[in-house]
Amino acid sequence: MSLSDQTVQPLSGIRVVELSSSLAGPYIGMCLGDMGADIIKVENPSGGDLTRQWTPPEIGGEATYFLSTNRNKRSVALDLRAEEGQSLLRRMVRDSDIVIDNFRPDSALHQELCYDRLRAENDRLIMVHISAFGEVGPWKGRPGFDLVAQASAGLMSVTGQPDGPPVRAGYSVADLSAGIFGLVGVLAALFERSLTGKGRYVTTSLFEAQLALHVNLAMNLFAGGGTAGPLGSAHPNLAPYQAFRAKDGYFVIAAGSDRLFQRTCEAIGRADLADADRFRTNARRVSHREELVRLLEAVLASRSVDEWCTLLDEHGVPNAPVLDLTQVYGLPHTQALNIVRSVNHVAGPLPQVASPISLDGHRLAPRLPPPTLGQHTKEVLADIGVDPASVAALFAAGTIA
Repeated sequence: MSLSDQTVQPLSGIRVVELSSSLAGPYIGMCLGDMGADIIKVENPSGGDLTRQWTPPEIGGEATYFLSTNRNKRSVALDLRAEEGQSLLRRMVRDSDIVIDNFRPDSALHQELCYDRLRAENDRLIMVHISAFGEVGPWKGRPGFDLVAQASAGLMSVTGQPDGPPVRAGYSVADLSAGIFGLVGVLAALFERSLTGKGRYVTTSLFEAQLALHVNLAMNLFAGGGTAGPLGSAHPNLAPYQAFRAKDGYFVIAAGSDRLFQRTCEAIGRADLADADRFRTNARRVSHREELVRLLEAVLASRSVDEWCTLLDEHGVPNAPVLDLTQVYGLPHTQALNIVRSVNHVAGPLPQVASPISLDGHRLAPRLPPPTLGQHTKEVLADIGVDPASVAALFAAGTIA
């Protein structure tokens, strides 16, 4: 099956008002936009989304961070702290399906633009609220970015080398997972609304999303297995399941079963290891991890990454070279997936990593480039019936830009 360029828009006709900044909320908006929803991104006239200032690098004067998560949106520069700005927002909400926000739970805007008030304008409205720590509890009003959630929810305690300093995960895992869980909640609420005709208030947080990702680590703890610590690239429940150094670089072996361990030993010419009583089962291998890793390292340093990966492939053992991003996007496999698409930005053709989702072989693809600040203010205000004279007055007052 080839992943065609044909556009599929399962959420065509759905209107979303995005009040969020940074990453988690905008990621939800981008994903909904990839599915065909009309995304109206409401930004502060004084600078817009926080990530517009997260440079370097930049393309055509726009921060690449902002460009990475804001396609398929129309930008309205609107001062929500002004009474007129809030009035305009309420008009937008009357004909919208979803609102996304990440105001702090203790902020004035969270109170002024809360779900109960917006639902009074439209009882079919679905609102998803993303915060750092959730809406209840001692930490509910604390500010936080991805790094804060990684630290406070335990991710940094299990990332890095044993006895090394805390390490931030290479991706913004807390932000992105909160965005994905928020997206799941929105889609569930949309389906429920098709049955009940009523909206829902959906909440999640960076902290809660990290707890949800603990999965086996949490169960290990609950079962009395103790607090997990960093294991480098290794797995707390499996061995060998980690990166190894070859003669010319690193690769990973994922022997997730006893049979795969036997095949690994056969592939590297050490079938005797699979017969050793202390390595016969996964539980024993985990107990003797350090010795096993030393024995494997002594063998694996003798050949190149390509040689080992070829041998492991021949024996049906899951493996991969450790690649950098330049190598990843140069792979024939990446190119075959047709996941990198271009949109026509004011700065020129802009490559984007499209949605990983395909429907009947058609990838959810970028339709619109990330907007410049306030690029669609007049257009959107006209859509909600604001006359040109009023628009001019709002510009003059600084309420819009």
